[in-house]
Amino acid sequence: MLRRKIEQALVEWKNTPNHKPLIIKGCRQCGKTFSVLDFARKNYEHVVYLNFFANPQYASVFSGSLEVDHITMLLSALMGREAIFEPGKTILVLDEIQDCPDARTALKFFKLDGRYDVIGTGSLLGVKGYGEKEPKSIPVGYETVIDMTPLDFEEFLWANGISGQIIDLLKIHLQEETPVPDALHQRLRDLLLQYTVVGGMPDAVQTFVNTRRMDEVLQIQRDIVRSYEDDMVKYAEKKDKPVIRECFQSIPKQLSKENKKFQYSVVKKGATASKFAGSLQWIEDAGIIARCYNLSITELPLDGNAEPDVFKVYMRDMGLFVAMLEDGTQFDILQGNLFGYKGAIFEGLIADIFGKMGRKLYYFHKDSGLEVDFVIRYKGECTLVEVKAASGNTKSAKTILNHPEKYHVHHAIKLGDYNVGRSGSMLTLPLYMAFLLREN
Repeated sequence: MLRRKIEQALVEWKNTPNHKPLIIKGCRQCGKTFSVLDFARKNYEHVVYLNFFANPQYASVFSGSLEVDHITMLLSALMGREAIFEPGKTILVLDEIQDCPDARTALKFFKLDGRYDVIGTGSLLGVKGYGEKEPKSIPVGYETVIDMTPLDFEEFLWANGISGQIIDLLKIHLQEETPVPDALHQRLRDLLLQYTVVGGMPDAVQTFVNTRRMDEVLQIQRDIVRSYEDDMVKYAEKKDKPVIRECFQSIPKQLSKENKKFQYSVVKKGATASKFAGSLQWIEDAGIIARCYNLSITELPLDGNAEPDVFKVYMRDMGLFVAMLEDGTQFDILQGNLFGYKGAIFEGLIADIFGKMGRKLYYFHKDSGLEVDFVIRYKGECTLVEVKAASGNTKSAKTILNHPEKYHVHHAIKLGDYNVGRSGSMLTLPLYMAFLLREN
């Protein structure tokens, strides 16, 4: 069974006095239901499980009074011994809660009542297009929301036998800026390339760990991509339906450009933001993509200096991005034969790693030619991050570092196929160490 970080978050939630009902948000098939049910069965005597997508009739329970006693009475009548409500010992799991907005509204009453714990999971919470399914009211102040992603790189390492002790060793090498021993360095380089093509969807990772069959992994990934496209057509607003797939399918082309800024004209000739912006927002709200915003200046706070209309778009899961490319790409990545597209692959990989860490994504580009792949807050400072899949120059980063009076930046990190080292203000790290670049 795959070890997930959400497990600890769920335990901490349960152990928090007077905790609120919990909402777990995340893209489809990232493991929400499995993790929540596994936690529930280990920590409660009684688990009452409702899946509103698989059993739409459950929604009728929440269509009238939202008083807790009324809801539990109806569920007991409907589900029999599958719905045992015992104060302090029962958890109610509301799966695909976006298909029953009244159940989301009911969370307020469960919090005020306090006898039963409640967890709701949702794949399309907050996306536009549900029309009559929009909640009467979201219980602001009466729920806790956690965003869940597919497996991140550290979870992928755990799944492939890399222990916490080894990860602690990597942290020491990062802190002391000393090279990683060669045998471990080579092992982690290989695992990073494998993560690049497998990504973090639990079904894909488990299949990879069990079989090492990349053809089976690719089939799983492409099935997931197709299910996303089906959701887009099924749930998107009517005005977005004709164009939303085109917007989604343009992402590989967007990232293959020299200037990777998202351009609506790449989606379709003559396309404008007014026609396609809603489609892009829907895909982002569904947890499928992440935007990386250009900064007007390289200063903290980064969010305050982001340009809202100038951005790149990355897939939230690298494996799904690779699955959208032509057959043979997986093999090319594992062999290192990517030629000009290598930059897009490894930029996307770092966007995946940073995004799953909870980082918002930013970059810096000026018409003068200056461009830095990512800009992060690290150790309390604005820090440049250059991604070099092969030996590439870091001219832009060096220019910025050489003019602190203008750019107010004193540190940069170069991520690439290197070991740990330093040259002045530039810290060089292997790509696989990106997941260790936490603020705290």
